[in-house]
Order: sequence, then C-alpha cells, then structure tokens
Amino acid sequence: MRASLASCAAAVAFAACGGSGSAEQPPNPAHAATGGDAAVVAKATAHKGLHVRGNRLVDGHGRPVRLHGVNRSGTEYACVQGWGMSDGPNTAATVKAMVAWGVNAVRVPINEQCWLAINNIEPKYSGTRYRRAITRYVKLLQRHGMYVELSLMWAAPGEYPATYQAGGPNRDHSPALWRSLARTFRNHRDVILAPWGETIVDADCFLRGGVCAATFGPNNEQYPVAGMQQAVDVMRRAGYRGPIAIPGIDYANNLTHWLSHQPRDPLKQLVAEAHVYGGNVCADPACFDRTLAPVARRVPLIFGEFGETYDDSSCASANTARMMTWADKHNVGYMAWTWNTWDTCASLISDFDGTPRGEFGNYIRDRYVRTKAKARRRGR
Repeated sequence: MRASLASCAAAVAFAACGGSGSAEQPPNPAHAATGGDAAVVAKATAHKGLHVRGNRLVDGHGRPVRLHGVNRSGTEYACVQGWGMSDGPNTAATVKAMVAWGVNAVRVPINEQCWLAINNIEPKYSGTRYRRAITRYVKLLQRHGMYVELSLMWAAPGEYPATYQAGGPNRDHSPALWRSLARTFRNHRDVILAPWGETIVDADCFLRGGVCAATFGPNNEQYPVAGMQQAVDVMRRAGYRGPIAIPGIDYANNLTHWLSHQPRDPLKQLVAEAHVYGGNVCADPACFDRTLAPVARRVPLIFGEFGETYDDSSCASANTARMMTWADKHNVGYMAWTWNTWDTCASLISDFDGTPRGEFGNYIRDRYVRTKAKARRRGR
C-alpha cells in the first residue's frame, strides 16, 4: 500500500507498529553476492510448477493460471516487534476459510532481519525459527491448492531494525536475504518470489541500484539501494528457477518504465507487479489502459495489492469493482489487501473463520466465490 500505509497504519493501531521445511542457514550478509551475469543458470532445467509462458502464468501442465488471492499481513512486523511470528493464526482452519472464499493465492510478506537473524531481533522470532515458520505456512497453503508469493517488505540498512518498509532494498542485507530465500524455495513449485514490495526510487536506481532517494532512520540518512537486476542475478545463481515478481516504481503504482527497465532474466520468468488502490495516481481503467495494458501484453501482470482506497478512507467497493473488472478483461491476477482482523476498511475479515468485514470484504468474498463457481462450470 502507498508508503506501506496499510501494513504500518494497521500495525500502529493494533500491533504497536511501526518443524519441517528446507529453511537453510543464511550466509553472512557481508559476504552476499553482488550481482553480475546471470547467464550461468541459463541452461538450468525448466521449472516444472507455476511458470511464465509468454504473457501468462501457467501451471505445471501448461494450463493458464489467474491468481485470485489475498495478502496475509503480519509476518513482516510481529517478529521485529517481538511478540510473534504473525498477527493471528496461520492454521489449517484459517486456510480452509480462504478456500471457502475461492482464494487460490496468498501473498506472504517477509521481514529481512527476522529471516537473517541480524540486528538483535528476538531469537525466538528470528533465524531458523522464523524461516521454518514461513516454510511451514507455505507448505500448508500449497496443501490446500494455493499459489504463494513471498515478498520482501520490511528491511533496513546497517544496524537499524527493520521496523517499516523502506524506500528500497539495501545493499547491506537484501542480497543475503534474496540468496537465502531463493535457496530455501528453489525446489518448491507454485511459488513466486518478489525481491521488493513498494519503492520510492526512480526506475534507473531501482534496476541498477545506487545512492538515490531512499533514506532510513531518524535523520533520514541515504543508503545504497540494491537493484532488481542484482536481485534476479542472486536468485538465479542460488538455484531458484521459478517466477520472480518485479514491482513498478512510485509505491508499485507506476509501470510506465517497467518494460524499458525490466531486469535481464536468462530464464524469462519475470512477472510485473502493480499495487492499485482508489486514490492512487493510477487507479482507473483509463490509466490502466495507458500504462498497465502494454506491460500485460508482454509479460504476466498481477496486482500484488489492491483495495478500495490507499488511505483506508472508504469501506465501499466501487473502486474495487472497476479494478477487478479491468483485470479480468486483461487476464491480470490480483491479491486483495488484506486477510487480517484489524477492524479497518482494508480488513477483509472480522475473524479468522472467514466472516467478511463490511462492504469491501463481502464484495471480494462474493466475487471470488462466483469466479470459482464459473471456473468449475467450465471444467477448470
């Protein structure tokens, strides 16, 4: 959400903001890969699960896939605030509630420092325990037929704690996170990795990295940004062959420069990601036609976040309906913000049994249920 407003604002109000699995031990961030030619993986065996074919996502059998999903916020902030792995339960019962809505995809936010166990994060909520919690949740979602996007959302340079979504990923730690995340999920099918959520830097800096508009800390100190080309290189070298979602600039709302600034990927598995909310600069079909449709004609496009308004000022559904209708006409997937019980307009549910909250929640639930029923009639 714009300036991470949804995750941070809700956490302020309700969370004092700001087993099994292949969770590997991450490398020392100081020794992280720094990019380079990703052609070393160009001959890798094609990914057999969810993958990109032309401008569509398809499953392991080559059938088109459209994401009708939700964001599950909490894993980006509970750990760094020292009170849990997520905000509310991530259990089989809660996943079954999503299934009952017709949800087929979940976006799971990641905290860089909880994953890497750096900068004095509470040990019981970081490192191996955090990585295993994320991996267990991914496996649980997949057992119920879900696709999963794992998105680096909260990160921070140097010794700062990652207590909010910064203006861009940082060279200090983000490459280590990308490498570890890629190694952890390189053998998982039906996963999308997203190296960043929302950025404020320009298209050149977001692609190549450098010192630009991103700042952090009480004095708003500039820090070196790690670019998306480096992210793709690091993930491919770590053995991950699946789709990588690259967001636009201006809080992921502007994809004007996406095609001219997309990273090189030898496996041609990039997905474009936009975040669209009522009140954004680009929030209506006319803007979507100008700036998003050209991208959707070339690569798969997903709305990684969408909602009625970016500032939580409306609980209605008119903006949401227009966005989803446009997306449906252009084979664009989407994941609504957010499957949380914050008692805000952006909250899809009032409890984790799946009771929809307000007009927004009811609209999303009803539309997803209808979409699922229509797909069943068509035999998909």
